[in-house]
Amino acid sequence: MGRIADLCSEIVEMAEEGPEGLILSPDAWDRLRDEWTDEEIEDALGLVHDSQLLGDLVESADSLSARLLDLLGAFGEAAAFRRAEAGEARLPLETIGQLVRRVDRLEGILEAYREGSPPDRRGFDALQRRLADVGIDSETEPDELEPQRRDLADREDDEDEE
Repeated sequence: MGRIADLCSEIVEMAEEGPEGLILSPDAWDRLRDEWTDEEIEDALGLVHDSQLLGDLVESADSLSARLLDLLGAFGEAAAFRRAEAGEARLPLETIGQLVRRVDRLEGILEAYREGSPPDRRGFDALQRRLADVGIDSETEPDELEPQRRDLADREDDEDEE
């Protein structure tokens, strides 16, 4: 493993971003061929490129997730949640529940890769509790939401009659 890590380190230093991934100049190929086969060099190029893509993916996912935590966390406040529950929010409650489920999963994965401190989850966690209180939790699949939608509509009808 140490040998391939050395090759990857050299490739990181010499490779440039090309239209279809990382490329090495002819001089770099010749220099590497002194110690490595073409197949080893190509494999290492692929590993380095995949590693860079993973880093970019984690960075983008981290940024997206942090912004979604802020957006969804706003619904953790009682008044904002009541507006969403009543259908007065710009996002339907079931959509909020679906987003919460996906962001929660993404946050769990990002914990293994994130550098630095995680975003503030207090509002997001409050939203998860409120969703669970009305029967929409992080495990609820979209098809399972229909009964909750009917219950919510029935409650709204009951409130309107009062």
